Amino acid sequence: MAKNSIGILGGTFNPIHNKHLELARLAYEQFDLAKVLVIPSGISYLKEGTGVLPGKVRYDMCIEACRDDSRLEVSDIEIRREGSTYTCDTLRELITLAPENTYYFIVGTDSFFAMDSWREPGYIFKSCIIIVAARGSDTAEDISYQMKVYEGRYNAAIRILQLQPEETSSTEIRNMIREGKDVSRLLPAKLVKYIDENGLYR
Repeated sequence: MAKNSIGILGGTFNPIHNKHLELARLAYEQFDLAKVLVIPSGISYLKEGTGVLPGKVRYDMCIEACRDDSRLEVSDIEIRREGSTYTCDTLRELITLAPENTYYFIVGTDSFFAMDSWREPGYIFKSCIIIVAARGSDTAEDISYQMKVYEGRYNAAIRILQLQPEETSSTEIRNMIREGKDVSRLLPAKLVKYIDENGLYR
């Protein structure tokens, strides 16, 4: 284990679910990480006005989901920040706090293909190694092409993490909860209890 190799898994996490956790754990194992920071977003400029629960609630859900896993550490770095949340600002703050670390930023393919449109993409690619979580439905040719674009344009360091094809979405889970369906196979037991006790997504 490289003690200064830190994974970053960010997201709205509305709610965090088992596939998110599996992704973090696979990255931890495959890339020999010391830990993975699970970072719920603050005010996402991409999801304003979409009915996302408050940051503190999503943070608490992440705490419940990750409570018994020493590989995962939940950070409130983005929900403490005022204004819109940008990945470049999060990386800048993390590097300022611990410049000795090497950061591995975990993204799905949808986000990976869109990174050129993010704020300060050059800084992002310079500041961390990108782990692309490729699902079974993603084509290797498309990913390979985009990797070459980023490598040529930004001198990016990119790695691939292959996922199982089964997918879960937070939207699907929210709808299931509203309809009173069983979500126990999709969420950690402690999180199911937390959502039920707090009447979330009803």
